[in-house]
Amino acid sequence: MNKIQPIQIIGTQRSGSNLLRVMLNQFPEISAPHPPHILQRFIPLLPNYGDLEIQENMYNLVNDVCRLIELNPVSWTGLVLDRQVVLRRCKANSLFEIFRVIYYLKATNDASKFWVCKSMDNVHFSDELEASGIKPFYIYLYRDGRDVACSFKEAVVGEKHIYNIANQWKNDQDACLELKNKIDKKRFLAVKYEDLTSSSVSEMKRVSEFLNLSFEPTVLDFYKSEESKNTALAGQMWKNLSKPILKNNTNKYKTQLSVEEVQIFENQASTNLTSLGYQLDYQDNHLPQLYCEDTIKRFDEENNLLKAKAKQNTDPQKQQFSKGQDSFMNELKNSIQPATVLQVAGV
Repeated sequence: MNKIQPIQIIGTQRSGSNLLRVMLNQFPEISAPHPPHILQRFIPLLPNYGDLEIQENMYNLVNDVCRLIELNPVSWTGLVLDRQVVLRRCKANSLFEIFRVIYYLKATNDASKFWVCKSMDNVHFSDELEASGIKPFYIYLYRDGRDVACSFKEAVVGEKHIYNIANQWKNDQDACLELKNKIDKKRFLAVKYEDLTSSSVSEMKRVSEFLNLSFEPTVLDFYKSEESKNTALAGQMWKNLSKPILKNNTNKYKTQLSVEEVQIFENQASTNLTSLGYQLDYQDNHLPQLYCEDTIKRFDEENNLLKAKAKQNTDPQKQQFSKGQDSFMNELKNSIQPATVLQVAGV
């Protein structure tokens, strides 16, 4: 049997990663399901499960990860997660191995040679991914951080104050570029969002060559696929996936951010913007400026208020798509002991 190879998309959310995911999903050799963010959500909860060398604890973790996927707002079509199968497939008792096995099973179900994880925050777990033996191909998707900020301000997820968004974007880019310098260049490809949307064919040909695949013209028909339609229906954030590529979806910040907001963003992330080829609007302002503790505290307070307001303003009908998953994760977070103990027969 040929080895199924992993692909990890990294960068910052709101950079076109779902667009890239559904385009990749058009390749018959690639399985790219909507991400349940397994590592991001479960790593903080691992102490609740105790010693994973105890099979009961390992089973509880397998069961909860599988349940998270079953509650995903965009269904993993065709895959039935048998907990015993997942457990038997794991070569080590760890969350990273559960993560690998579940994506492997999805790719096997789809008769694919690659699986794709679009949880971009996984760049911050790259050392663990490498140490676990997963060693994926990394596609670093980046976008002008000021446009990313515009998108985050409108989305229900993520930071909301420009200072906090800038810091998150900067930290993510730093992590991606650090990873680039640590691994084999044959496993790292940088893709610029603005090129992906304006020169889609040439950029996807680069991706095809990177993965040693034949280019599929159908990547441009992603919006006709069931995966794109289902994703667009599952949340306002992904509504554009049901449409052809928006080629001019750039420089939105010039009309959507205030002068002060652009200055704050550039102050925090000027080096990253310029190193990625983006021109600063206020490069003569003696950047960077250090904000005092009181100012940062005010930014954080405003950020928290804006995040709360974004959740309150979300369309209740749209919230239903993720309500089950969110409720489930809240239950796990509030658990002091491991999740419900299940009797494991034959393990």
